Amino acid sequence: MAFQALAWALTEESRAERLLSLTGLTPDGLRGSVMERSTQAAILSFLEAYEPDLIACAAVIGVSPATLVQARQELEA
Repeated sequence: MAFQALAWALTEESRAERLLSLTGLTPDGLRGSVMERSTQAAILSFLEAYEPDLIACAAVIGVSPATLVQARQELEA
């Protein structure tokens, strides 16, 4: 699910730049760490931080916003 969320986040340049800025990742760092649970959690946390993005992403990937929040919680457990 984090991969789908990442794909959605990267569809808009300004949102992609905000993701990198807020997570502290670089494009290379993101590519190199995308399989790590902490990076996946950071992607979902990024969406949680701005409710309109959380809702829009959830709608596009076909899950509820609560499901994205739960996925982040499970990744951080």
